[in-house]
Amino acid sequence: MSTKWRTVDIVVVAVLAVAFGVIFWAMAGLWEVAGNAFTFFPPGATIIYGVWLLPAVLGALIIRKPGAAVLVEFLAALVSAFLGNKWGMTVLLQGFLEGLGAEVVFAAFLYRSYKLPVALLAAAGAGIAATVFDVVAWYKDFAFATYQLPYVAIGTVSSVVVAGLGGYVLTQALARTGVLDRFPSGRDRELV
Repeated sequence: MSTKWRTVDIVVVAVLAVAFGVIFWAMAGLWEVAGNAFTFFPPGATIIYGVWLLPAVLGALIIRKPGAAVLVEFLAALVSAFLGNKWGMTVLLQGFLEGLGAEVVFAAFLYRSYKLPVALLAAAGAGIAATVFDVVAWYKDFAFATYQLPYVAIGTVSSVVVAGLGGYVLTQALARTGVLDRFPSGRDRELV
């Protein structure tokens, strides 16, 4: 595995970051809708949380370079901050921590395994980092058993399903089209 970043790697980081930054910006409205739908159980809104963590896992699965998860997630957060959101610049720290949560898992496997179990673990790492950040930053005064714990649990499960499984399936689908042929992820047709 080469750790040297190529121009094409940087271009893909930029494309993913801009695309997901716009998606993040749009997700703010969906977050409001989910919050209103779960007024009876507010932590339930985190069922959509995994969308915010998809760039970290997807970026690492496609690019397969140290730092890809952090870079894509952080830059996507930066784009969403520039577009404007209700959380302000706190999304920069959160984006960094989310990417780091995924990055630690890929690093633990020495950036040599990009199989489904690793993608799921990376998504769980990102989910835990993200939801714990939320609890500390926004929900520290809420009850642990009835709000904080379910918030972290549901958000992490959403991350595993959407970012982990979804990112893995999306990478496989893109690889089958041939658009990733310049990347190890595109040449590795047997990802499982």
